[in-house]
Amino acid sequence: MKVFIVYCHPSKNSFTYEVKEAFIKGLESAGHSYEISDLYADGFNPVMSEKEYIREGFYNLDSPVSEDVLFEQKKINEADAIAFIYPDFWTSSPAMLEGWFQRVWTYGFAYGDKISMKCLEKALFLITMGGSLKDKVRRDQLEAMKTVMVGDRIRNRAKTCEVYAFDEMTRGYGNDANRDKNAGKYLRKVFEIAKNL
Repeated sequence: MKVFIVYCHPSKNSFTYEVKEAFIKGLESAGHSYEISDLYADGFNPVMSEKEYIREGFYNLDSPVSEDVLFEQKKINEADAIAFIYPDFWTSSPAMLEGWFQRVWTYGFAYGDKISMKCLEKALFLITMGGSLKDKVRRDQLEAMKTVMVGDRIRNRAKTCEVYAFDEMTRGYGNDANRDKNAGKYLRKVFEIAKNL
């Protein structure tokens, strides 16, 4: 299986980076291939231009799509599965990933009467969280994220979709013991998720 990884975190000094590395090791151990878009490292531009807005807002297929967006769309259509790896920032993904969806999910590709985006075998979301899912408010926030990511953005664009949240990973706030306890367990789980795709 070929997996397209959309990785979104501004720092290697993060648990999210470790999740990405464990996921890649799991893919490699099972003989899966992958391609990655590291949105921060690649300098992806998440800002929709006025020209892009006019194309999308008026459903104008005659207006060209930017080369950087076409490059991301090509990676999607060459993959069997897509994996999004990112942290929960204020009950959402980082702005960089929000902008990726807004620019890459174009009319005629991801939506419209005739779309060119393939239906992927699987979509995965690997989300790191500082808060604890023992708290109802965090569980509610995760459900809200699932509504956006699975219900809207993936919807019928993949045959199956799985969401994994790795909570209690904040530094400080009296959470260091939980972080240390959870890190190894979570990374082993991520490895197995990738290996068993």
